[in-house]
Amino acid sequence: MALFGRNARRMLVGALAALAVSALPAAAQDKVKVGVFPISSSLPYFVAIDLGYFKELNIEPETIRLMGGPPNVAALMTNQIEVSAVLVTLEGLNAALKKPGVAQYIAMHSQNVEYKMEQFVVREGLLDKVKSLKDFKGLKLLSAPGPANLNTAKGILAKAGLKEGDYTIDQLDMGQHVNAIKAGTFDGGYTLEPSATIMQNIGAGKTLEAGVIAKYVLGDPKADAFAAGCAFSADFIAKRPDVAKRFAQAWAKAIDYINKNPKEARKHLAKNTMTPDNIVDTVPMLGYIMTKDMSAKQLGDLQKFADFGHEIGVVPEKIDVKKYLHAF
Repeated sequence: MALFGRNARRMLVGALAALAVSALPAAAQDKVKVGVFPISSSLPYFVAIDLGYFKELNIEPETIRLMGGPPNVAALMTNQIEVSAVLVTLEGLNAALKKPGVAQYIAMHSQNVEYKMEQFVVREGLLDKVKSLKDFKGLKLLSAPGPANLNTAKGILAKAGLKEGDYTIDQLDMGQHVNAIKAGTFDGGYTLEPSATIMQNIGAGKTLEAGVIAKYVLGDPKADAFAAGCAFSADFIAKRPDVAKRFAQAWAKAIDYINKNPKEARKHLAKNTMTPDNIVDTVPMLGYIMTKDMSAKQLGDLQKFADFGHEIGVVPEKIDVKKYLHAF
């Protein structure tokens, strides 16, 4: 009986200990405020959320919808967000000069003739007249919002032989591009995906030329034009280095998934971005890469693009782009 009593007491103590452990609250996930421009360029973010990559690394992203580069820049500079899921490169570099270290890129999104994002489109009624960028002379154009997009569009048109005054161009919120072209309010312009694919799908317009940054700025249609990427604030990296490292690991895992499973990855554009379900399988993909994996040539392409940013007045001084990349 004494032996039984001792065993019973041990079992009871063990059961109470297990109960006490199970009653403890689960470790809270590390919250990260993320600025998100809901276009195809943000795909790694949505893949990482949908497939649980953030969750398995104990991270809970808080999505803050920000339409375009300027709102993302402002939010980073005022510490309203810690990560910009897609930050326009030239605007991020400009911000980093105004507030040193505010934008540190951990991943880049390449575009060219294969990986399509920024591109010039023309409305359906002008397809017979407008065959090249030079044919935009005298026409009314729209541009994706933000100084980087607007001035890049102007710079590319200049390299194609058009000077300011040969055309008019106005910034327009991305959500309005398709309807503005369909209605004939604008003759064409510089737009992003998925707007270009939607225009073509509904017969409102057609891509005149894609891969324009690679061709006209970098001099090679197949070069890597890194016009946007995922950026962390310097404060996030400095104050929460372990959280930042885990966030970057989840992002890298999402990129690996996209590169290995592009067909399946596309499906995460639906409902997460402005991509309609009926074009998810056809909207162009980008070339996603972690900055730590960029080759010497790719770093050279990025440097050349940054130099162009200085030429068109978006980046106020010449810089070494390597200073604005962070590898985990």
